[in-house]
Amino acid sequence: MSKTVTKSTCCYCGVGCGVLIESDGDRITGIQGDPSHPANFGRLCTKGMNLPATAASTTGRALYPELRLTRDAERQRVDWDAALDTVAERFADIIRRHGPDAVAFYVSGQLLTEDYYVFNKLAKGLIGTNNIDTNSRLCMSSAVTAYKQALGADGPPTCYEDLELADCVLFAGSNMAYAHPVLFRRLEAAKAARPDMKWIVVDPRRTDTAAMADLHLAIQPGTDVALFNGMLHHLIWEGLIDDDYIGAHTDGFTELKTLVRDYTPKMAAELCGILEADLITAAEWFGRSPSSLSLYCMGLNQSSHGTDKNLALINLHLATAQIGKPGAGPFSLTGQPNAMGGREVGGMATMLAAHRDIGNAEHRAEVADAWGMPVERLSAEPGLPAVAMFDAIRGGRIKAVWIACTNPAHSLPDLGNVAEALAAAEFVVVQEAFANTDTVPYADLLLPATTWGEKSGTVTNSERRISRVRAAVAAPGEAKPDWWIAAEAARRIEAELYPESSSLFPYQNPIEIFDEHAGLTTGRDLDIGGLSYARLEADGPQQWPLPVGATTGLARRYTDGVFATADGRAHFHATPYKPVAEPTSARYPFHLLTGRLRDQWHGMSRTGRVPQLFSHTPEPSLAMHPNDAERRGLKAGELVRVESKRGGLVLPLAVSDEVQSGSVFAAMHWNGQFLNSGGINTASLPKVDGKSFQPELKHAAVRVERALLSWRALAACRSADVLGLQAAVQPLLADCDYAAISLQGDDTLVLRVACENAPTGWLARLFAALGLQPGPDVLEYRDARRGVVKRVGWLDGRLAGFVFAGDAAGGDALLDTLLAGEPWQGPRLAVFTPKGVATTPRERIVCNCKQVGESQIRTAIERGADVNELKTTLGCGSVCGSCVPELKRLYTTTAPQAA
Repeated sequence: MSKTVTKSTCCYCGVGCGVLIESDGDRITGIQGDPSHPANFGRLCTKGMNLPATAASTTGRALYPELRLTRDAERQRVDWDAALDTVAERFADIIRRHGPDAVAFYVSGQLLTEDYYVFNKLAKGLIGTNNIDTNSRLCMSSAVTAYKQALGADGPPTCYEDLELADCVLFAGSNMAYAHPVLFRRLEAAKAARPDMKWIVVDPRRTDTAAMADLHLAIQPGTDVALFNGMLHHLIWEGLIDDDYIGAHTDGFTELKTLVRDYTPKMAAELCGILEADLITAAEWFGRSPSSLSLYCMGLNQSSHGTDKNLALINLHLATAQIGKPGAGPFSLTGQPNAMGGREVGGMATMLAAHRDIGNAEHRAEVADAWGMPVERLSAEPGLPAVAMFDAIRGGRIKAVWIACTNPAHSLPDLGNVAEALAAAEFVVVQEAFANTDTVPYADLLLPATTWGEKSGTVTNSERRISRVRAAVAAPGEAKPDWWIAAEAARRIEAELYPESSSLFPYQNPIEIFDEHAGLTTGRDLDIGGLSYARLEADGPQQWPLPVGATTGLARRYTDGVFATADGRAHFHATPYKPVAEPTSARYPFHLLTGRLRDQWHGMSRTGRVPQLFSHTPEPSLAMHPNDAERRGLKAGELVRVESKRGGLVLPLAVSDEVQSGSVFAAMHWNGQFLNSGGINTASLPKVDGKSFQPELKHAAVRVERALLSWRALAACRSADVLGLQAAVQPLLADCDYAAISLQGDDTLVLRVACENAPTGWLARLFAALGLQPGPDVLEYRDARRGVVKRVGWLDGRLAGFVFAGDAAGGDALLDTLLAGEPWQGPRLAVFTPKGVATTPRERIVCNCKQVGESQIRTAIERGADVNELKTTLGCGSVCGSCVPELKRLYTTTAPQAA
């Protein structure tokens, strides 16, 4: 069958990489980066390179609507008419009884702009509630609020070209090497071409990004405002501010200057826990550079003081005129592929379409006129943002919630409260492509949606560039586009509530939705009146604003010094430093930090489908500084319980000097599909920023203690349908004190378990799930006195699976043999003795694309190879490049020792 190539956009981070999807008509067979796309010029990261593998199987997909007929019943398959009629009847009934604010929508930065637009119109225009918020609240709302307060409008004033043109780059709270690797490749190339470019990284951890910095400011968690105020103090003292620019284009500097007078470099450095000389160096580089660019992400945003952190950084740019020119400006890196598009259509509880304000009567009238509806239906009261929304569901004020393309049972803070909220709701709708997320079990109605490779529409990336998303294959089962589901339900709700009115939702395709959205932006700061699908087809991705008559979009904003405020001036904001919302104490002595892994994405509903993406980090862990571990008598690999005032979980300990003493780190991705808990947000803090309402997901005070769990088990099994195997094993996790699933090799599930006592009947259920039932190719060893059970199976002369329970000695060696896939050598009974399994221990994989391990890399470095030779000889770093920062770090640490 001939190969079809479809131009589209990657569905992961906000870089917005163009992709070329290869398909054979029925299935996606391959992917390449689009060389013509201005975001990535053909580059892809390891996650993007593996997108076809995420679509290779329909196992775990939501394929047809399912409805729970009674509260305690299992969901049953229904047709689309029954599903949509149920949504309309239940929502309309609750609205009649309790008012429009008794229902809510929680949507996602992974929706397309057209999807977002219909949901926003459904909630605010038809129902008359502003209770529609998005998981973008968890990642970008502090940046949005700060842009609006300081510059007058949402949207970065910068573009990707500035990465190559900056002379000084300040990374703040961003592990860009992991979170936005394709943009990081561009920065690496720029620094290689211009070695005098300075990199300053502000991060409590020594990440791969920090390890490559010219200056790493390893500040104490949450002290960013003190740092930026101290830097501004030095800039003022040394005359490195631009008085002419401040006088002509800004206001509020006098008040800010008064505030930062007290933030001497010495005082600020002491608050931050860094050297005064390093703070001064950072200020000097930033202030004296011809062009200074700041790149920031969750480390600033996910904080109860996130807006102030953003504003304090923007203050540095305004004071030095490092904005509105090539290579300069405050650049917020978007976390999700379409968080920007969601904000454009007003898809949050605190805004209206096209960057309009809910509280502005003129803005409400403009939207009502465009939508052809009474203005009185548009509520003037802001809706409830994410954390408050789920508090209201838990408290019974919101009766029904519609969740689309997001997983709040894993991603919101304080997961115990979220679980109680979802259990308490009268009616929960979950619209989702994947049936195996932590939120789906709470659904009274599950609506199957299309996902990447199956949908059509647009997204907006971090540099305000709008790109087309195109379908390469048909959707599986009965899955439907998100916009279609929302529009079909809206028509039915409209018939229930306003039977006499004409439909607000006449859409037959995404083009009609986009055109309506574009019309609403005309004359606004994000004017895309000159943009259409036809223009995107002819000219490719375009940046906004792009009004009617414009030949191209605007790459940089505020180049003329005129800002989007009422008076045209940018506003300085005095930002006093405030300590973290939950300080450490004798009972909870550690700062808990959270962040990303290189090869996983959010809740792993997509990347968790690909065994190869577990290679770099096969299992969850809690990282602790060696000195802290030694003082507590803890060793790497031991199980520890990390606990806050809200809850906790058990994790294996990783000893690492990448975290400072007094801090611990856990990745945010692991959830109830791979753990016996909802993940690290079980312990996180629900405190929110008072301006942006973004929660404090980065820091919490915790204690760490050894988990005394004497009964252990290690299981592994190969399967052609490893995702189906995971689904069979996952229900067993809840009965364990610790349990973790990972997918390894090409087709192998690995399960590690620890309990205080052996769970009754659990092993029999595990054997059944793994298919390790008694037979000629299955051997078992039991020692009832010691409580040991070992069962091993073979298929076609190779190991197929095993369970070592009660005593896992030898299990890891056997796992290595299983993953190697070689024919079994010697007597089968030798499998039960640790010395009977001869194998070379697996090593940690650094390069996912070429499956190159750390020991291979270190050996090559010891023999004299530099990073370029590693790429040539081993192939690592030569495909997607996501591992290059780690290669450089390994070279830095290994080469001197070898010498």
